[in-house]
Amino acid sequence: MIELIRNFYEGFVFTYGITMLLLYGLLAYISFRGIRKFQRRNRNVDYDQIIQSPLTPGISIIAPAFNEAVTIIYNVRSLLTLNYPKFEVIIINDGSTDDTLQKLIDEYELVEVDFAYNERIVSKPVKRIFKSTNTAYDKLMVIDKVNGKSKADASNAGINAASYDYFLCTDVDCIIEKDTLTRMIKPFMDEEAKKIKEVGEPCPECGYVHVEEDSTRVIATGATLRLTNSCEIDEGVMLRVRPPKSLIPRFQEMEYIRAYVLGKMGWSEINCVPNVSGGLGLFDKEIAIKAGGYDGKSFAEDMDIVTRMCAYMLDNNMKYAVRYIPTTQCWTEGPPNLKIFSRQRTRWGRGLAEIVTMHKKIIFNPRYKQLGMVVLPYSLLFEFLAPIIEFTGILFYLYLIITNQIHWANALVLLSFVYFYSVMITTFAILWDHITYRYYKTWKEVIGLALMAFLEPIIYHPLIVFYALRGYYYFMIGKKHSWGNMQRQGFGQKKKTVATT
Repeated sequence: MIELIRNFYEGFVFTYGITMLLLYGLLAYISFRGIRKFQRRNRNVDYDQIIQSPLTPGISIIAPAFNEAVTIIYNVRSLLTLNYPKFEVIIINDGSTDDTLQKLIDEYELVEVDFAYNERIVSKPVKRIFKSTNTAYDKLMVIDKVNGKSKADASNAGINAASYDYFLCTDVDCIIEKDTLTRMIKPFMDEEAKKIKEVGEPCPECGYVHVEEDSTRVIATGATLRLTNSCEIDEGVMLRVRPPKSLIPRFQEMEYIRAYVLGKMGWSEINCVPNVSGGLGLFDKEIAIKAGGYDGKSFAEDMDIVTRMCAYMLDNNMKYAVRYIPTTQCWTEGPPNLKIFSRQRTRWGRGLAEIVTMHKKIIFNPRYKQLGMVVLPYSLLFEFLAPIIEFTGILFYLYLIITNQIHWANALVLLSFVYFYSVMITTFAILWDHITYRYYKTWKEVIGLALMAFLEPIIYHPLIVFYALRGYYYFMIGKKHSWGNMQRQGFGQKKKTVATT
């Protein structure tokens, strides 16, 4: 019996591992082609035309905040100075217990106003809405609401108050590049321009362009994120990009580059983007509302909203696209230590468990096309199950060692192959990113970051597996969790860390 279990398990793990590695390699190749295509298409783009065009749509920037007093002023200032013709900034104070709201009131001369708040998506009650008496800040709105214990609930309140047809969801601890809105709205505008070109000129009778019902509609776009840790920033403006010096943020920077440059761009090329980052995502407001908005109880709101919107489009027989752009448009402060990192990754693990449970009817359902046959099955098999299989694999190997049944030569060959394949993929992502965009100033910084790939399987990856499993466990026992468990250290300033739990 033991021999049968051993043979089955060894064959299963080998097949699973080889399949995963082949998929990573294929995704890297597709991403490589996607980035090259993106560069060719956008090499001579004049983004000033988007800024100057009267057809450029408005964008509502939605940024939930819970106990963000350390960085709130600089980040709001950064959002207000984005280079875009028509936008608004909506800050949602989600029941902060520190002086986040008071700092906003004092700095931006806010007063309470009457506002026609239309609750199209359910959220915790909104208490007050503020606008500035200073015309320099007329783009700013601050919503003060009852704490909903999740970023998703706060984001829903922001969507309800949004004036424009598109909304950008971000975090108030993020630094956003000045040209972000123009770059992220471009995929939406490109698709609209394609429709007009395909359908023809405006109708001579009514003056409108008649668009075919089966045309593709871009419903969301995302872009690459990086960490601000160790970067030089002055009042919300990025001055000098550096890889993080601390160990945990340094590993995470490497992980972000690999995930965005090789992962998201590959998925974008085959229209199978699983999620648009909660740190920076631009969405079609109409589709988001019709899809029910965010699940207010979800801790994987970034994947949940994309899944909901895609499912809505498929349920109504409409073609859609979710796009990603490979340029870094957002910088966020990563967990500075293991304690905060563990909270973040446990929450992510719990969120993934929520997603595969909430949307289980879609998984392997051909009615949902690529969403049901590629996106969610991949998330289930190679993201959700991976930590479980790795952990049980370790236990199985320990059993073989203890019972002296392990074939050391084969085991070492297999482990070496997996190890060096992982190092190769990560190193390729870092080098390709630098050769293409050169965010770091020196090759010393690039090589130093690439060398972390040799330590990742030994130090960083086991932590990821452990915290993911802890997240699954918390989900199964229904342990309560709340968002906002992050400690901000501020940008470009030496300040005492402030707890926000």
